[in-house]
Amino acid sequence: MKNPIYKSVSKINAFVDWFIPDKLRSSQELVQNVRMFLFSHLFGPFLGHTISLSMLYIEGRADASWWIFFLAVTAFWFFPLLLKGTGSYVPLALVSIENLMFCIFWGCYQYGGVSSPILPWLVTVPLLAFFYLPERKTRIFVGLMIVANLAVFYSIYVAIGFPDIVPLNQLVFLGLVSTLCASIYVSMMALYYASIVSSQNELEREVNNHRATELKLRQATEQIERATLAKSEFLAKMSHELRNPLNSIIGYSEILIDGLTERKSQKYQDLTSIRTAGLRLLELINDLLDLSKLEAGKMEVQPEKIELNDLLSDLEETWRSIVVANGNEFKVETVPAANMWCDAYKLKRTIGNLLSNAGKFTTNGRVTLAASLHGGILRVSVEDTGIGISENQLTKLFETFGNCEDATASNYGDDVGLGLPLAQRYSRLMGGELLVESTRGVGSKFTVEVPIRRSESVTLPGTVGQLVTEAAC
Repeated sequence: MKNPIYKSVSKINAFVDWFIPDKLRSSQELVQNVRMFLFSHLFGPFLGHTISLSMLYIEGRADASWWIFFLAVTAFWFFPLLLKGTGSYVPLALVSIENLMFCIFWGCYQYGGVSSPILPWLVTVPLLAFFYLPERKTRIFVGLMIVANLAVFYSIYVAIGFPDIVPLNQLVFLGLVSTLCASIYVSMMALYYASIVSSQNELEREVNNHRATELKLRQATEQIERATLAKSEFLAKMSHELRNPLNSIIGYSEILIDGLTERKSQKYQDLTSIRTAGLRLLELINDLLDLSKLEAGKMEVQPEKIELNDLLSDLEETWRSIVVANGNEFKVETVPAANMWCDAYKLKRTIGNLLSNAGKFTTNGRVTLAASLHGGILRVSVEDTGIGISENQLTKLFETFGNCEDATASNYGDDVGLGLPLAQRYSRLMGGELLVESTRGVGSKFTVEVPIRRSESVTLPGTVGQLVTEAAC
């Protein structure tokens, strides 16, 4: 938790920083000097006018000398605006210091000479040079300015003396006010400087803490990446080891099934269950193998020439029985003939996973498979009238080893949830994206968008006058 001093300084800095031009924010040290300059010019003139009003009270009238002192003090309020407009920091700081010495020596000349109660303000000048100016040579230059002003002041004193405007005994009140204002001014500048340094130290500590946290996060990320790579390698090796015996089990079960003549016997049902379970397990292993390759970045796109309607027909033939098993209507929208170079395996797996989900999560509804070409984009969509997906579930839809909640989880609790994550990764591997639109209780629409490259139109044999678009995924 930030301490109260840090909060107060932050609020003051927010006001002061408005006057700092962008070109003066190059370093933290320079910003600190500029802040001190602005702080003294925004709040210091109030103390200066306390002295000018005390002069007016003592003298009883506002003559020309009083107005000169009053305007010189008021001029300090214009320096922040000049700094914001010009960005000339060092010249303005030197002019400001000279204006301060003019106010001091003018007040001393009019009110008491060398014994004036305003003369102690001269000790603030080197203090301001330390606060304002960032370089040693400019601070030395301020020292020379002080010597020059003292020389001029002494020369005037020797040549013409000082006017006796106010008796010395009446300057006691002015001396008290001047001493009090000088003490407040020096204390105010010192406290603000200390608070800036303190807040800067606290800011540095926070930065160091953030860096330490960033380092820990980077190390944790590297550990996760190493663990993910190890997991992917393990899955890849284990998947290969499991596929060989599974293929044997599936092959022998099919041989035994083909040798049976009685299709209603218990033996036939048992062998069919073995083959179905083996095929399901083989499908999961293939999904794990592909997922591990995708995560390890070892899967590549292998394009081949396909015809879009043939692709849709193969998908319809493969998935119709699964989609209509829940009493659904399966509709496939055909498109004009179009040849493409595409990774048929990955595109079929992607669309097949979408059809599998649509068939499982839709009952007595409709599932529609459609495809279209728009410029350089192939769009294949699977739309259903199933249970739909809520908005809070959409963010987790493509996470691996997850499943939907409520009705989906209760009906398909054994689903490991690899279909949609794989479909999304396949789409991105082919340079495209998987989009989803869904409303709970209404249905869902998944769209695979894959970029293609069109070539010149050609006329296929046996299709006189029919133009066929040849594209490449």
